[in-house]
Amino acid sequence: MIKRILIFTGFVFILMVVGFLYLKTLFLAPSNDSKIISFMVDKGSSVTKISNNLKNEGLIKNALVFKYYVQFTGVQNKIQAGEFDLSRNLTLTQIIEKLKKGPTEILVTIPEGLRREEVAEKFTSTLNKDDAFRREFLNLSAGKEGYLFPESYLFPKEATATQIINRMTSTFDKKIKDVTYKQLIVASLLERETFADSEKPIVAGIIYKRLENDWPLQIDATLQYIKGDWKPVYSIDKELNSPFNTYKNLGLPPSPICNPSLSSILASISPETSEYWYYIHDNDGKIHFAKDLDEHNANIAKYLK
Repeated sequence: MIKRILIFTGFVFILMVVGFLYLKTLFLAPSNDSKIISFMVDKGSSVTKISNNLKNEGLIKNALVFKYYVQFTGVQNKIQAGEFDLSRNLTLTQIIEKLKKGPTEILVTIPEGLRREEVAEKFTSTLNKDDAFRREFLNLSAGKEGYLFPESYLFPKEATATQIINRMTSTFDKKIKDVTYKQLIVASLLERETFADSEKPIVAGIIYKRLENDWPLQIDATLQYIKGDWKPVYSIDKELNSPFNTYKNLGLPPSPICNPSLSSILASISPETSEYWYYIHDNDGKIHFAKDLDEHNANIAKYLK
């Protein structure tokens, strides 16, 4: 009986040693290749996605070992989105150390419809910049509202305000052809006034029709722009004294009120003609068009209770 126990214990010990040695090999570098590979971590990527992508690039030997080790050591909360310079001759722990130190270039995502002040804040916080950078960005971007193209950008931590603004405006130039300043202003209104791309051409048509017939645009987003936030507006806001107040002034505001998406710009270039003059969104975000004021008031009474 004792002999059997000793044999079994010895067998288990051998299995443990073999398992440990095998596990140890999974921490080794996949190869001797020192070529630098640009590895991208997207914003919001899970540990599973990161580990699978590392395995697919040949940067680690086993995705599960990486995943569980990272979770066990609590490293997953220290991995920033961005681009990392890695190579296949690094061990698993060396890969993790590289990821912990941060990316060589940080991914900064600029959503559609932000004012340039919000764009400045996004870069300031994501790149861990100071107030001097924020002030410089606002100073250099003056007059460029609408041209700071919303997209995901990769920038090194040391990127300057000048470099960032030049990159955003050059991206605009590459993606947008033959847009007039008037159309860009309309696009900025569409960006803040609509919830779906399918609405934009019809709303653009309404805006142009109102302009052609000397109707006030009466767009709430212009009041929000005056106030400096995108919070709901009230009746008293319609009395704000500003050239951007489209309740008090005929025509377009003097400049874009945000940095619009490609879909908004395309809609402003190619508006859709319709019989509508009015529109509202209900509390669920669904748009309702109206051909005249009576129908518009009926929609307000029905959908904005």
